Amino acid sequence: MQKIAVTLDRRTVADLDRWVKEGKYPNRSRALQSAVNLLGEREKRTRLMRELAKLNPEEERQLAEQGLGDAWPEY
Repeated sequence: MQKIAVTLDRRTVADLDRWVKEGKYPNRSRALQSAVNLLGEREKRTRLMRELAKLNPEEERQLAEQGLGDAWPEY
């Protein structure tokens, strides 16, 4: 683990403290780590959606229909 310093507005700190007080997180650090992890996961999904949007559905359908033919190849 590595320690870093961050600057947050009062409302964000109040939210962090409330979440810790409510027992949602054991401390501020864990709450912030959870938030960063969620942002990372959202970024991955967003990137995947951008790449999927680049696909041409008709071209993909044609490729899928080419398939392997009627029989499985011998191994």
